[in-house]
Amino acid sequence: MLMTLSINTNLCLKGQTCAGPNGTRLAASMNNISFETPSIDILKAYYYHIHGVYDRGFPRFPPLEFDYTAEYLPLALEIPTKGTKVAVLKHGSNVELVFQGTNLVTGIDHPIHLHGISMFAVGYGIGNFDKEKDPLTYNVVDPPLINTVSVPRNGWATVRFCACNPGVWLMHCHLDRHLSWGMDTVIIVMNGEGDEAILPPPPHMPPC
Repeated sequence: MLMTLSINTNLCLKGQTCAGPNGTRLAASMNNISFETPSIDILKAYYYHIHGVYDRGFPRFPPLEFDYTAEYLPLALEIPTKGTKVAVLKHGSNVELVFQGTNLVTGIDHPIHLHGISMFAVGYGIGNFDKEKDPLTYNVVDPPLINTVSVPRNGWATVRFCACNPGVWLMHCHLDRHLSWGMDTVIIVMNGEGDEAILPPPPHMPPC
């Protein structure tokens, strides 16, 4: 998977006061999807098979390829798509995920945190990720095991992990402002066999 991390802008709605460039409203996205929090929590919707709460169509690669770290980028690229799209992973699958920072609006580093799963940080770099050359620099001997990876400004970071913990896991930028702007998504790890499955919610569990 390749996932872009971007600061974005939306039009300022009538009656709002917006502090973005040229009077726009600031937003943020992963793979150009600015996450919208649903009215029903995704864990509940997934466990009870409630339809219409989220979309399983989170893109595995950026919907539009461009020079992510160029100094000047078209303003049209700043507008994200809004949605509640999640990534669904088969239990036990081995995942390589490349986070690519972009220079949309402004380049900035992003500490990306994944709940429920520890990751091996195997590579970092500045500029656009090169799928042919950059994997040759990976540390696959003794990479650190982490739950938060720092993606450098206008650079990239690669993590690897096993999708071995079934459940519904939030992944987000740990800068609260970016999280509130939509730089988050959800990873659903499907049930495995036997005990490798989501436990039922306790009867005293309060609703969200």
